[in-house]
Amino acid sequence: MGIVIDLIASVMVLLGVIMVYDARIITKKMFGFGDQNQAAWGLKILGFIITIIGALMIYF
Repeated sequence: MGIVIDLIASVMVLLGVIMVYDARIITKKMFGFGDQNQAAWGLKILGFIITIIGALMIYF
């Protein structure tokens, strides 16, 4: 069971890092409104939080 939780946490970390680095590209594809800076900033914060949660799951 511990291996499954570690695998899920690793996927969470991977998705969080992808969200942080590709936030601008994701907002251009997903959203069509004018203020993409706010959306990119929000995706970066969300990706950071997901990464931290996944890393804490692996650590503990």
